[in-house]
Amino acid sequence: MYRLIRPLLFRLGAERAHALVFGGLVACEGLLARSYAPGAWTHPALAQRVWDVSFPNPVGLAAGFDKDARAPHLWPLLGFGFAELGTVTAQPQPGNPLPRLFRLPADHALINRLGFNNAGADAVARRMSRLLAARPRIPLGINIGKSRVTALADAAGDYVHSFRMLAPFASYIVINVSSPNTPGLRDLQTEEQLAALLAALMRENAVFAHQHSRAALPLLIKVAPDLADDGLAQIVRVAQTGGAAGLVATNTTIRRDGLHTPTNEAGGLSGAPLRDRATAVIRRLRQLAGPALPIIGVGGIFTPADAYAKVRAGATLVQLYTAMIFEGPRLARRIAGGLVELLQRDGFAHISEAVGKDA
Repeated sequence: MYRLIRPLLFRLGAERAHALVFGGLVACEGLLARSYAPGAWTHPALAQRVWDVSFPNPVGLAAGFDKDARAPHLWPLLGFGFAELGTVTAQPQPGNPLPRLFRLPADHALINRLGFNNAGADAVARRMSRLLAARPRIPLGINIGKSRVTALADAAGDYVHSFRMLAPFASYIVINVSSPNTPGLRDLQTEEQLAALLAALMRENAVFAHQHSRAALPLLIKVAPDLADDGLAQIVRVAQTGGAAGLVATNTTIRRDGLHTPTNEAGGLSGAPLRDRATAVIRRLRQLAGPALPIIGVGGIFTPADAYAKVRAGATLVQLYTAMIFEGPRLARRIAGGLVELLQRDGFAHISEAVGKDA
């Protein structure tokens, strides 16, 4: 059905089409729930405990699709084993001027310069408090970023406020310092800046754990694909010494290598052109960090083979977003089922045995 309606959607602006599809999925949530069949996307070979959190399968929704946590219960119905909501900032903000989302169909890619458009941490926390009276069937990560109006010197307080508001609803928190669409944000990836930001969030995390008599939340750092080797090494060093629980690799890229579509649009490129670079970054991070620091692999995953390549490069979990625009909402189920077949083909009884085999 999606292949039939996709040409009609692609006649619309990309952001309008996204809103229509998302709204349609939300409207159909009750119908999807009645036909919910977890056996279609779970398998003993795929279930894992990571950071003491149970993931029924390793295929997650990447940040950016559900920025305001409008549909936390929807994603398991589409076959996702976890979902990352956001990016959420401390201050509500409209994002960059329209148009700001562009399809490159010949490249199976998107360019976005959305600019962290979201309702703000306080509003998202109120919504999640209401929607999560019954917990979803899958873990929920929350991705937090810096408000555009906040100076870099004050970034730590901005992130801490978002953490304080959203931590009660999260299975893990991602520190987004790698989007190319907020001026100066990527400067927070430098060793000194990132170490200070992580330290501030770790202190707040300890307070949260004490107040709620529970373990601290896993804090992950989202990495840009455009960093050179020394930049990746710095991030791994900060993560290991500062107590981060893992990495998300990668965010969108500012590079335009090898595109078939001529474009001068600014913003972050995602989709198939990012596939190989993201996999290479995952492999290098695994080499630098060793096996103890879990990595969520994201970038250019369209098929089970794409996801499996990232697992073998070193990813414990994977995420997708852009591919759903081109392949439709059943993609997560197809990838989960295909991963089982690939593991069986290579003689692995469990996905953990394949993690990092090519690193």
